[in-house]
Amino acid sequence: MATLVLGMLFGAFGLGYFLYGKRQHAPIPLASGVLLMVFPYFVPNAWATFLIGAALLAVPWFVRF
Repeated sequence: MATLVLGMLFGAFGLGYFLYGKRQHAPIPLASGVLLMVFPYFVPNAWATFLIGAALLAVPWFVRF
């Protein structure tokens, strides 16, 4: 149940990052958004989902072009 909720939460943030990256022509938020929407399908563990999702959420804040 936790994996499903976390997947939906990170997918929603991923959609936001994707739309922002697409409109601003920013590759880092765009790629992060795509990864946030896709990775929950491949990670079965809730803790791993949380850690990977938190890292992907932080990437656009720390990696700037």
